[in-house]
Amino acid sequence: MAAAEIDRTLSRLAHEIVERNGGTAGLSLIGIRRRGVPLSERLARSIKAMDGSTVPVGTLDITLYRDDLSLVAPQPVVHSSDIPFVVDDAVIILVDDVLYTGRTVRAAMNGLFDLGRPKRIQLCVLIDRGHRELPIEATFVGRNVQTSDTEIVEVRLKETDGEERVMLVERVP
Repeated sequence: MAAAEIDRTLSRLAHEIVERNGGTAGLSLIGIRRRGVPLSERLARSIKAMDGSTVPVGTLDITLYRDDLSLVAPQPVVHSSDIPFVVDDAVIILVDDVLYTGRTVRAAMNGLFDLGRPKRIQLCVLIDRGHRELPIEATFVGRNVQTSDTEIVEVRLKETDGEERVMLVERVP
């Protein structure tokens, strides 16, 4: 995907989110750190441009909720979460770049439940590449991409990487 296609996809996802939820009342977006954060901010801007509604946006760091924390690094770097709204009884849209095994989303839900009890959690991803290890499914999907286990979907965003594109690359052994 090139930059223009990413923009069109996010615009479509913003429309789907508003339509499926019957508007924006009680709706909040939470980006899973790292690339879910700029994607959630872009979705919020698209929603505002579409109907003038301001949807709260938060950031969730899942580092301490990972089930592979001991494998990540001897001293994993924990970043702060920033959720400036109450999650109790809110409709939360978790936003991430790629859905793969489902483990990141599971960790995000565990982190979210530590903050309160949302009315509903929906998942929005730019890319769903399959290969689930957990029974997790995205509510909103930008694009489904068939991959093998030897491939990686690499999302690059201008906010985090200085460039804008999505690529399918071979995993280096």
